[in-house]
Amino acid sequence: MFEDLKGRVAVVTGGAGGIGYSIATAYADQGMNVALLDLSPSVAESAAKLAADYGVKTTGQVVDVTDPDNVEAAFVAVDAELGTPTVLLAAAGLTIIGDSVDYPQSKWRTVMGVNVDGVFYTTQSFAKRALKAGRPASAVLISSMSGFAVNVPQRQAAYNASKAAVHQLAASLGVEWAAEGVRVNTIAPGYVATDLTKEVIEADPVLANEWISRIPMGRMATPEDLHGLAVYLASDASSYLTAQSIIIDGGYTAI
Repeated sequence: MFEDLKGRVAVVTGGAGGIGYSIATAYADQGMNVALLDLSPSVAESAAKLAADYGVKTTGQVVDVTDPDNVEAAFVAVDAELGTPTVLLAAAGLTIIGDSVDYPQSKWRTVMGVNVDGVFYTTQSFAKRALKAGRPASAVLISSMSGFAVNVPQRQAAYNASKAAVHQLAASLGVEWAAEGVRVNTIAPGYVATDLTKEVIEADPVLANEWISRIPMGRMATPEDLHGLAVYLASDASSYLTAQSIIIDGGYTAI
């Protein structure tokens, strides 16, 4: 247990399900009060379940992270319901696979809008409050090993580029706010067996075998494999760690 986290407030984007909700349970298990932000209306149900399972205060806010005004309004609501957040987990993200030579602008903008713009707007609203309050804070951005390596055989140049941008964004913001105690780091997972990923590989078992064959550990990650690092980065135990991207991929990018 990281005792310093008990009673603190965390904001989790992409919090209705998947990696976001899974890490939210890890934060709640530390005694943190958690605000879940997501485009899906089911976020309210996810927040209610989190509160019931862990006995912490929660709120669920329907948010479009690509709209800075919408993001700011959600943080205002979180402030009112739970208090000023000192931990952010930015897990909202998506990919749209397709050949780059005829990849439409609409899909490019959608990927960049959520994966880059949305992460920036969310971190901006979060840091604004921490800096004003003069309180140490930690933003944890979920990126991907795809920001470092071109994983194949799927063609996802937009996704890869967006995740590389998140790494540089975290480094830039981490340096910019370091002296004022607001840390920014990324967790860069490899393939994670979420419900969405499971649907993809059930539809295409050959693709799943291709992915796993390239992972030295011989398996995809579970969302729980990210919990330890996500909690550590949130805690004061990592108070000298900022502007870094840490890969959790079972060894994929090492070969």
